[in-house]
This record gives sequence, C-alpha cells and structure tokens, in this order.
Amino acid sequence: MSDAQILALEIFFIGLLVSAVLVIGWISFVVLSRLFKGQR
Repeated sequence: MSDAQILALEIFFIGLLVSAVLVIGWISFVVLSRLFKGQR
C-alpha cells in the first residue's frame, strides 16, 4: 500500500471514531437529561 492509501485509511477510521464518540455523547446527554426530568 502506498502512503496516500494508508493516510486515507487513517483519516477514514479517525472520522469513524470521532462520529462514534459524538453519537455516544449525544445519546448519553439525552438519557441523562430525561433521567433528571423524570425526577422532577
């Protein structure tokens, strides 16, 4: 594999990692906010 292909793969997987972190963070935010709303 050439350097360009390896770089493209790294960028792709880093993008997947970042999107997974954002989705997990958003879901946990929604769950926690509903949890606190349910206590009131």
